[in-house]
Amino acid sequence: MPHTPEPDEDDLDAIAPPQPIFHAEQALLGALLLDPHRLDDVNGIAADSFSTAAHAALYAAIRTLPRPDPAEHAKNTKWLDRVLATALEEARGLTASYLHALVQVCPWPRHAPAYARMVEAEHARRRLLTAAERLVHTVHDVSLPHPVQTVLAEADALAAVVDDIANRFPPRSGVLPRTPAPPPTAADDTEAVEEEQLLLATATARPDDIDAVRWLIPDDLTLPLHAGLWQCLTTLARRGEPVDPVTVLWEAQQRGLLDDGSEPGEILRMLAEPAGSVGHWAERVLQRSLLATAEHTGRRVEAYAGDSANTPFQLVAGARRALADIAAVRTRWQHATGTTPPQQRRAAPATRAGPPTTTAAHAARPTRATR
Repeated sequence: MPHTPEPDEDDLDAIAPPQPIFHAEQALLGALLLDPHRLDDVNGIAADSFSTAAHAALYAAIRTLPRPDPAEHAKNTKWLDRVLATALEEARGLTASYLHALVQVCPWPRHAPAYARMVEAEHARRRLLTAAERLVHTVHDVSLPHPVQTVLAEADALAAVVDDIANRFPPRSGVLPRTPAPPPTAADDTEAVEEEQLLLATATARPDDIDAVRWLIPDDLTLPLHAGLWQCLTTLARRGEPVDPVTVLWEAQQRGLLDDGSEPGEILRMLAEPAGSVGHWAERVLQRSLLATAEHTGRRVEAYAGDSANTPFQLVAGARRALADIAAVRTRWQHATGTTPPQQRRAAPATRAGPPTTTAAHAARPTRATR
C-alpha cells in the first residue's frame, strides 16, 4: 500500500538543508561567543557578510559590546545575555537557546580566523553575483534615456567588485572557473535585422563612407549572412574595386555565403534599398553589439558566481576575462562617438555613475531606441 504523507511531511521536505556557509557562520559565531577575545583574529568581514539576518545581528552585537572579563565570562552568561538583547533589536526571532547551540556546534574556537575567511569568501561570491545580475538587468531596462552610458557604468561597478575581491583574494595564475560559460543569447530582433539591412544597402550605395566606420566589425552584426556581407563590402572598398549590389553578391558567392540557401535575388533587393547615412546605421549596430556583449558578460559572471564550487581566485580570473570583452567593444564605441572619457571604477557599486552622454548620428528616418 502506497505511503500517504502526513500534511507536515511535505512542508518539511520543501525546506532546503542549510548550505555549508551556514555551518561556517555558526562555527564562527560560536567561537566568538565562547571566546570574545578571538575577535582580534577575525578580519575582512562585517555584519553584512553573513547570509542571514540573525547571524548578521549577532555579529554586529558581538563587535559593538565591550568584551567581558575572561574570568567573569567563564562563570556566568551576563555578556551572552547582553549580546542577545542587542541582537534582538535587529532580529526578533533569536533565542538564548540558539546562542548556546552556537557555542556547542563550534568545533574549535581557535579556528575562528579560518571560519571568518570562509564567510568572507562566500560574501564575495554573493557580491559578484549581485553585481552581475544588476548588469544584465540594466541591459534590458528599456526606460533608460542613455542605455550605453548606464550599462557601462554598471560594468564599471562589476569591475570594482572584482578588483576588491582580487585585493582580498589575490588571483592565482592559470586558475579559471570550472563552470562552463553560457552560450550567447540568440538574436531575435526584427528591428536589428532591418537596421543591419539598411546599413548594408547604404554602404553599398556609398562605399566611400565605409572607411569612416572602420570601428565596426563583422561580429557586431547579429546575423551570419549580414556579417559576411559586411566583410564583403569592407574588402571590396579596401581593394578599391567597384561596389554595387552585383559585385557584392559575387564576392558573397566566392566566400560561400550563399551555401546556406540564401536567395541571390533577395540579397540584390536588400542591397538596393539605401536610406540615411552609413555612420548612423553603423553606430546603431555597434550600440546593439555593445549591449549584447554586456549582457553576455553579465551572464557569464552570473554563471561563475552561481557555482558555489568556484573559489574567489577562480571568480576573479573568470570575471576579468569576461570583462575584457566589454573593454574591447567599449574602445570601439568611444572611437565611433568621438568620446574617450577615462574609465572610472566606483568604490561603491550601488551608486550609479557613467561617462558623459554622446550624441547619436543623424538619421534619414527616425528609429526608436532599442535594447
